[in-house]
Order: sequence, then C-alpha cells, then structure tokens
Amino acid sequence: MSELLCTELAGRKLLRISGEDAPRFLHGLVTCDVEHLEPGGIAFGALLSPQGKILFDFFIIRSVNGFILDTDASMADDLAKRLTFYKLRAKVQIEPMDERAHVFAIWGSEGADGIVADGVVAFDPRLKEMGARAYIRRAPPDTRAEPLQAWHSHRIALGMPEGGLDFVFGSTFPHEALMDQFKGVDFQKGCYVGQEVVSRVQHRGTARKRLIKVEGDTGLPESGTEVLVDGTACGTMASISGRNGLAMIRLDRAASHATGAPAHAGTTEIRLSIQSWARFGWPEAE
Repeated sequence: MSELLCTELAGRKLLRISGEDAPRFLHGLVTCDVEHLEPGGIAFGALLSPQGKILFDFFIIRSVNGFILDTDASMADDLAKRLTFYKLRAKVQIEPMDERAHVFAIWGSEGADGIVADGVVAFDPRLKEMGARAYIRRAPPDTRAEPLQAWHSHRIALGMPEGGLDFVFGSTFPHEALMDQFKGVDFQKGCYVGQEVVSRVQHRGTARKRLIKVEGDTGLPESGTEVLVDGTACGTMASISGRNGLAMIRLDRAASHATGAPAHAGTTEIRLSIQSWARFGWPEAE
C-alpha cells in the first residue's frame, strides 16, 4: 500500500444549509445535482450570475440534517449573503459550521481507501486521482503531513483548476474552468441561475477558452504572463509549480501548436497540452 499524503486546506470554510426546503432550494440554484445526493455523498458545483459566470464554486456534502458547503474562506460570507438573498420564504437555515471541523486533502494511489476518521471522508468527485477530501477535526492517522504547496503541485500536475488561482470569480464561464468536464455542471437537471447561457454554450460547442496544462524544460514564469503561439497572443499563465502549470488559452488561436508551432510564456519556451481526462480536443488551426 502506498503512503497517503495529507494537507489541511486552511483556506476553506464550511457552511451548513439545513431545513425542510434545503434540497429543493439548493437544487434550483447551483449547477450540480443536489437532490440525488445520498448522505455522505459529495458533488462539486457553482453558483452563477444570471449571465452564466462563476460567482462561487464549492463542494456540496449531503449530511444527515442537510448539506455542508466547502468553499473559499475569503468568499464564504458573501456566499452566505447571496444564498440568503435567494431564500425568500423557503424553510432554509444558512449558517457557518463549527470551526472545530477542518478540511483536509488526502492523496496517493490508494485515495480514500482504508481511511478511518471521525467525520466525512469522500473521493473528490471531479477526478479520482485527486484523492479525497476529509471533513474532520484532525488529520487522520496513517497519513503523512505535507505543506499546502505539495497539494497544489499535485493538482497542477493533473491539470485541475482552482478558483481564485486559475480563474477570476465573476469573470469566468463554467466551460472555461472545465466544469463541464468533471461533472461540475449537470446538463440533465432543470433550471438554475445562469442555466440558459451555460446550456447554449454546451449545445453550440462555442467554448473557445479553456484552462489547459503547460510544461517547460525550466521553471515557468509567474501567473499572468502572456502566452504566445507562433508569435500570436492566445492566453495567460495561471497556477505554476516548478516546470508544470496551467494557462487560460484561446484554443482556436493556439491550435497550430498541436502541429508543431512553437509556444512561449514570455521568453520561456513551453508545451501546451489538453488534460488526458478532458473530452475536448484542439480545433482545426485557422
């Protein structure tokens, strides 16, 4: 059995959504399927603006008495206020959770298998290779503590975006953040805020910008550095970890890279690639 690694995600905060109307309330607002979550089940989704852009993203965990939202701590209060705005007369309570509960990321080839903890431990619903998330008071036994950067290196190597680091909340569509690729959007469910715009992009296949992987032979330049393919600007660098990174790329402008055109981030030569788990490909080069 390989060693399991564990990092506390101190930049996360938990909200509790409870009350008899909680399932219907959340299901009608967020991008993912909430009504069919079993107790202990976990999903990843977002609350969008009416224009279809990501305002907040989060994990949703079904608990015995409602739901837990695992979200960016810096935005948790604003998320609670936005949910309260939509509450109207629904029988729903929205409140911060007991701060004794912490969020941990656990990864390694065994994922969550074999982890015993006093709380919820579930595989990351986006991609199994990401490992598991644990909502517990202390790190589980038989895991090795790792710094936060080790966790980011792991997710960057897999090509998994993170809101606030790889894309700007309020300015990014779900397809650009790859939410259509890892079940962050349920295209079979009914209406939710921003659903019309997201569905139109899906059915027309008009998602041109995507967060994809970047690799260099040396260290990559900082986030925000312009990316060029064959001298044409096509995007910007996002998260980096050594020689691996992510970049928000206009695929149509970068398509010639797939057939040999050189790519650079600033003056650094790079290679762009689409994640192995993604279901989209390079468009034909113009």
